[in-house]
Amino acid sequence: MPDSALENAIAQVSDAQKGVPIIRAFFDKPTFTVSYVVHDPETKQAAIIDSVLDFDPASGRTSFASADAIIAYVAQQGLAVDWLLETHAHADHLSAAPYLQQKLGGKIAIGEHIVTVQNVFGKLFNAGTDFQRDGSDFDQLFADGDHFQIGKLDVTVLHVPGHTPADIAYVIGDAVFTGDTMFMPDYGTARADFPGGNARQLFQSLRRILSLPATTRLFMCHDYLPAGRTEYAWETTVEAERKGNIHAHDGITEDEFVAMREARDATLDMPRLILPSVQVNMRAGHMPAADDNGITYLKIPVNAV
Repeated sequence: MPDSALENAIAQVSDAQKGVPIIRAFFDKPTFTVSYVVHDPETKQAAIIDSVLDFDPASGRTSFASADAIIAYVAQQGLAVDWLLETHAHADHLSAAPYLQQKLGGKIAIGEHIVTVQNVFGKLFNAGTDFQRDGSDFDQLFADGDHFQIGKLDVTVLHVPGHTPADIAYVIGDAVFTGDTMFMPDYGTARADFPGGNARQLFQSLRRILSLPATTRLFMCHDYLPAGRTEYAWETTVEAERKGNIHAHDGITEDEFVAMREARDATLDMPRLILPSVQVNMRAGHMPAADDNGITYLKIPVNAV
C-alpha cells in the first residue's frame, strides 16, 4: 500500500535545505534523556521536545534544574515557544511540559494513540473516573501524516509504534526526532515488552524511518554509553543506522529482529522510574489531583508489573 505520510516526509527532507532547523540538545544524565529545543532561524519560533522534570524517587521531591536550563536558553536566543512535543508517554523520566508551558507558553502535544496507553495504565493505577482516557489532558493529538509548522519549518508526524502503541517521530525540516524507537548505531533499538509494545511493529517502524533519504539527520531521545564509547552521543543519520545499527542494519530480517528483541527484552529490568513516570506522563506531565489533605500522591502497584 502507498505510504503517503512517509512519501510526504521524504519530500520534506529532500527540500529542507531551504530552511534547516537550529537544534540545541540538553542531556539529563540521571535519566540518560536528551531533550531538544528546535527553532526556525528566520522567525525564532520554537518547539521543545521530550523535556525532563527532575524527580528524586527516594524523597518524592521534584525540582526544575533541567527545565530551567531550557528556559534560560530560550530567553537567551529570544525564541517564542509554540509547541511542547512528546514522542510518547515516557517510562524513564517525568515530563516538564506543564512547567515549561506555564513559563513559556506553547501547546502540549503527543500522538493520538496515547488514549490506548491511558486506558491500559489508567486501569493499572486505578485512576478512577476523574482521569479522562480521551487524550484531553493534552492540547493536541497528532495522527500519522499530520503536518504543521514551527515558524516556516515544515513538520510531518510519523506514527512509529512498537516500543509503545503511541510512539511518534517528528520530522522537522531535514531532522527526525525518533523518541525511543531507535538509539545510536552501537546501542541498537528500544525494548518492546511494555504493555502494548510489539517487536514486529517496532521492526516495521524502524524500516519506515530508515526509508528516509540517507542524509536525513536522526536525533535520539536517549544514550546509555555502550561499552567501547567514552562520550555520550545522540545525533546520527539514516545512512549510519542502515549500515551499522547493531539490531536493525540493512539485511536483518523481521523474524531475526523479533527473535533478538524478544529474547533481549526478557533479560531487562523495569526502568527505575517507570511507575512514577507513566502515571504522570499519561496526564501530559500533570500530577494526579491532590488528596483532601492537600498532598499529591503517586501510586506504586504491588506485584502488578
